[in-house]
Amino acid sequence: MRALSLTEDHVARATRTVPESLSSTAFTRCNEDDFAVRSRRILESRPDGPLLVFAYGSLIWNPTFAARARHHAVARGWHRQFCIEIRGFRGTPDAPGLMMALMAGGRCSGVALEVPETDVEAVVDGLVRRETPFVENDPDWRWITVDTETGRARSLVFWAGPNGPSIRRSLPLDQVARQLARACGYRGSSAEYLRNTVLSLEEHGIRDRNLWTLQALVAAEIDRTYPAASG
Repeated sequence: MRALSLTEDHVARATRTVPESLSSTAFTRCNEDDFAVRSRRILESRPDGPLLVFAYGSLIWNPTFAARARHHAVARGWHRQFCIEIRGFRGTPDAPGLMMALMAGGRCSGVALEVPETDVEAVVDGLVRRETPFVENDPDWRWITVDTETGRARSLVFWAGPNGPSIRRSLPLDQVARQLARACGYRGSSAEYLRNTVLSLEEHGIRDRNLWTLQALVAAEIDRTYPAASG
C-alpha cells in the first residue's frame, strides 16, 4: 500500500484538547422512548436474511460490535461525500468539522458487516444511539441494496441522502480540506477521522480516489496551518 501523505504527525498537529462544553447543536437529544421506537421501526422493517450494516466510513474502523463476517460490498447509486457540517464531536462553532454521508449518484465500495443473529437487537439499539442521537435524526437511516461476493442483499445504512440546514452539498475538495485541517472537537480531529477511514478502506482493498486526493490536500493544509517544529 502506498503511504498516506496524511501522517500520524499531521493528525497530532491538528489535534487539541477541546471541552465538550464548546459543542453546539440546536437539535433535541433523544430520550429512552425515542431510541426504543426508532430501534423497533428498524427491526420491524428488516428484510429477510442476516442483518447487514453497510459501513462506508467510521463504522469500518470503529463498528462498536463484533461482526460475524465482513463482506466487500458495493452500493450503486450512492457515493461518499464530506457534507455534514458539525459543530460538536469533531468540530466546534468556531471551526466546524465535516462528516461523511452517502449522497445520490455514482457507486460506493464499502464493507457489509454481518450481525450475529443473537446480537441483532443490542446492535441495532447501539447503532441508533451512536448514529442518530437526536430527535431530528429520525429519517437518517434506510435500507439500501448492495452487491456482495455472495449476491445482492438489502443492508441497513445510516446517513444516506441526508437533508437539512447542516448539509453542504458538493463542496470543492480544497474547501473540504481547509475545513477538515482546522476542525477538532472533544471526540478528536476531523483529520484523524479522514486518516482512519482512508487507512481502513485500503486495508480492505478499497481505493477511493476522492478521499485519496483529499488526504493529501489535508496534509498540505496542516503543513501550512500548523508547521512541524524544526530541529
